[in-house]
Amino acid sequence: MAKKNLKLPPQDVEAEISVLGALMLDKDAVLKVVDSLKPEDFYHPAHQKIYKAMLELFERSKPIDMLTVSTRLKEKKLFKEVGGMNYLTDLVEKVPTSAHVEHYAEIVHEKQVRRSLINASSEINEKALDEDNFEHLLDAVEKKIFTISQQSRTQKFIHLKDELTPAYERFEKLHQGEKDGKLRGVPTGFGELDTLLSGLQSSDLIILGARPSFGKTSFVLDIARNAALRGNNIGIFSLEMSTEQIVDRLIASQSQVPLWRLRTGQLHDEVEFSLIQQALSELSSAPLFIEDSASPSILHIRSMARKLQLEHGLDLLIIDYIQLIVPNTSSDNMVQRMTEISHNLKSLARELKIPVLAVSQLSRAVEQRDLKIPRLSDLRESGSLEQDADIVLLMYRKDRDKTNVDEADKDIVEVIIAKHRNGPLGTVRLRFDAEKVTFRSIDTIHKEEHAAS
Repeated sequence: MAKKNLKLPPQDVEAEISVLGALMLDKDAVLKVVDSLKPEDFYHPAHQKIYKAMLELFERSKPIDMLTVSTRLKEKKLFKEVGGMNYLTDLVEKVPTSAHVEHYAEIVHEKQVRRSLINASSEINEKALDEDNFEHLLDAVEKKIFTISQQSRTQKFIHLKDELTPAYERFEKLHQGEKDGKLRGVPTGFGELDTLLSGLQSSDLIILGARPSFGKTSFVLDIARNAALRGNNIGIFSLEMSTEQIVDRLIASQSQVPLWRLRTGQLHDEVEFSLIQQALSELSSAPLFIEDSASPSILHIRSMARKLQLEHGLDLLIIDYIQLIVPNTSSDNMVQRMTEISHNLKSLARELKIPVLAVSQLSRAVEQRDLKIPRLSDLRESGSLEQDADIVLLMYRKDRDKTNVDEADKDIVEVIIAKHRNGPLGTVRLRFDAEKVTFRSIDTIHKEEHAAS
């Protein structure tokens, strides 16, 4: 019977010795590894205990050397267990210098990540055999892998001087783009809004809040369509509408054929069929991707967004709407649920370096006011949305607020820039065509009217 080729788990005991010896040689060496290295990163049990004793000394602002480490280990009754003074002496004598402590610490940490992956694969194998609920299985697997991937990331301070030249080059590029009429971010297609925002910026979380039936979905679909037709890769998570409904709306707004007639087949003549065919031709080249899972988890959204960016590229992610996302942790507290989701969305925007545009409902407080102009505070029941968002857009319609409205205010939607972390506030007026489920800039409408006359 053939013997199995049993392999030891990934490890590098020599690197572990080099780290521990360096820490006792140089009092400042611990500062180079304390944030990236944990006791469990060491494979050798004695090394785990020695390093933990060193961290405890560091936390108490005590020096780290053979004497202090041996004293601390004696206090914990671990001195003999780790090999006593002879072993500590060996650790120091085997390391001629502490200069390479960071390099050895990286090796120790990398081996631990590899061991974690092996353990995770075993757990995944067991769960795949035993777990009845397939969605729970996938969720558990992604959580496990995500946790390990986070372990492998190390953060460090960046010296200001290293960022100054890239900053100047970025300003030069932006200035040239401004001269050429190019936006810094992803265009919304609405001139005045793009002027105020300079497009939707990478790493920004943008929240769009409005009361029901104000055209929130139509507005974000207009942004998606406008941006995609300009060559930007757009991902849409449609949590409320099916892909078919989203596609119908995109065709209606692009063709300018009323949505109701399009969905019921009551098309008037060959002209409308021609408009639809032209819209299909234009939209077919738009890199726009739709995912219509009902109530997906925030983990699912993050996973699918990463996959889309990897396979096709991703310039803008749209989520409609945020209250339908299921958090990773179960909680009956809506504020806690929304806080977890908003933190995750902001983290996703930063990770993928893209703008994330998420639609949100407003609290009922706005309904109880005589003048129902939304405020930032109307988001506060939605966890930390207001705090996490870089930009908050709020939609207001005067014709929904009053019975007697001037003709000029009918179908006018005010998009209020209520928060703009890095730029100006303001209000942009758009006209909403409910039949064709699309918004148009007021100045565009005026230009078309003058051209017709």
